[in-house]
Amino acid sequence: MIPFTFELYPLHGQRIFVAGHRGMVGSALCRRLAAEPVEILTAPRDRLDLTSQAAVHAWMRDNTPDIVILAAARVGGILANASRPVAFLEDNLLIELNVMRAAFEAGVSKFLFLGSSCIYPRDAGQPIRENALLSGALEPTNQWYALAKIAGLKLCEAFRQEYAADFISAMPTNLYGPGDNFDPQTSHVLAALLRRFHEARRDGAASVTIWGTGTPRREFMHVDDLADACVHLLRHYSGSEPVNVGWGKDLDILGLARTIARIVGYDGRILTDPRKPDGTPRKLLDTSRLEAMGWKPGIPLEEGIASTYRWYLDNEASLSLPAHRQREFARA
Repeated sequence: MIPFTFELYPLHGQRIFVAGHRGMVGSALCRRLAAEPVEILTAPRDRLDLTSQAAVHAWMRDNTPDIVILAAARVGGILANASRPVAFLEDNLLIELNVMRAAFEAGVSKFLFLGSSCIYPRDAGQPIRENALLSGALEPTNQWYALAKIAGLKLCEAFRQEYAADFISAMPTNLYGPGDNFDPQTSHVLAALLRRFHEARRDGAASVTIWGTGTPRREFMHVDDLADACVHLLRHYSGSEPVNVGWGKDLDILGLARTIARIVGYDGRILTDPRKPDGTPRKLLDTSRLEAMGWKPGIPLEEGIASTYRWYLDNEASLSLPAHRQREFARA
């Protein structure tokens, strides 16, 4: 392992393309990179369709980035994965292949692929080490997204093996923060609960029912911590193995619900619905590889949820519009 004090890849003066810059992860990356001596390149979806091979190759050729961070993906929770399996596979595979191949052919010097902790087996040992990949069956409720992300990770590895390209992969845990998806049909658990408890308090609801038993344990990390970790990896890491990025602590879903209810100010009852799926029983990442490189997260969960709630309140009017479906192509 290269000591973290040694800057393997200086960022000064680099042109960095953030694919998916309007999403939660992409916008956090842009905020973080704004503090660096770099030029940030972006392309809105109406100007660049990442599922179009010709469009991606033309954009990459014309804009010549030095670094590419792939933070664009079709994402969603259990319901979205179950209802649109073809889209989750097809769109994510197209994005990964198009952006990586075009970046390589354009001669980029560094590429960072953002995967997901859902790539690991459903029954992986806890905390989950990077070598657990492909050691068991996936969680059925998000297997389509997980399969696409595994393919992207392996494609990075293949470019390194065949062409000695400096392509690296990071596997973030469950993320939340400003710019999250709060749509009731497609959001992940933390954002979904935050909106539901807010609306329950506003409407004076006597109770809120959460999916499943409330016993599965999850790890959550603020998206600004992920962005900081990505900059650290760009500077200090070059290897074929993926790197877990997480907080290192977890809590059960019922505990998360109680925490969000307290922050929002909801004092009604919290009920569970065991008829609904729980998903993976536990998902906690082993982050020792990243910690050995000198990086740790800095935003505690309650502080991060409180700041996310303030962002939600500031943007509630636009988030509540019926036509606003919380862009699926933008988050990792």
